[in-house]
Amino acid sequence: MATTTSSKRPATTLRCGNIKATIWQNVSENGPFFATTFSRPFKDQTGAWHNGTSFGLNDLEALMNVAFEAKEWIAAHELKR
Repeated sequence: MATTTSSKRPATTLRCGNIKATIWQNVSENGPFFATTFSRPFKDQTGAWHNGTSFGLNDLEALMNVAFEAKEWIAAHELKR
């Protein structure tokens, strides 16, 4: 089953502290669906921004909170279809 991203822009971005959940709408043979990526934005030594995908002990509560918010957002938007 091939999937493609329907657009280059996320459906929404949610934040909790320094943790970000980006929700993407994708399209498959069975219709549209949502997928979520989690990241922790940070600046490197040169001041350039990057998105880390590993989370330390101090990040985990924010990660749980933003994951719950993402679940609620997706559930609400899937009901509208």
